Amino acid sequence: MSEHYYSKETKTSSEERTWNFELLGHDFTFTTDNAVFSKREVDFGSRLMIEVFNEPGIGGDFLDLGCGYGPIGLSLAKSFENRHVFMVDVNSRALGLAKQNAAANHVKNVTIKESDRLDGIEGHKFASILTNPPIRAGKQVVHSMFEEAEEALLDEGELWVVIQKKQGAPSAKKKLEELFGHTEIVEKQKGYYILKAKKFD
Repeated sequence: MSEHYYSKETKTSSEERTWNFELLGHDFTFTTDNAVFSKREVDFGSRLMIEVFNEPGIGGDFLDLGCGYGPIGLSLAKSFENRHVFMVDVNSRALGLAKQNAAANHVKNVTIKESDRLDGIEGHKFASILTNPPIRAGKQVVHSMFEEAEEALLDEGELWVVIQKKQGAPSAKKKLEELFGHTEIVEKQKGYYILKAKKFD
């Protein structure tokens, strides 16, 4: 089986690298490795979503769905210290790095755990869910992530998605509109769309 950053285990040799990056005015030190997404720098799409994200008007935890080595979840945890941020991923190597990066950057208000989509946190409800979905896993996987996220949101909770137009932004927007009734394009830059869908019971 070919290995991807959305695979649970990887046999690709480890080659850790550590680098610094600024997010939301905070200086971070990130350690990344082979077989994790965007290992050389925080990818443009994730940076854009982090920058335009707005705190929801309701209380509750945040979820970084498919956290990788942790840039989205850790930057939000640093900026919104009154919130608890859950960070989940299926990739064991990425999860190890996320835990390492949380410790290195002294981020305490996070829970990092293995989860295939939302299976590992079933029953928990969130005020905001953010995801840079694994497009290469296929539309069916991505759309099922949206479905599970909608179920895991509190009333008036928000799902934030970053996706490139060429990788299916129009299709993603249509799916979100089916689930939520309305989807807002918060930002468009360099072919990346930041989509936000709000849940109403």
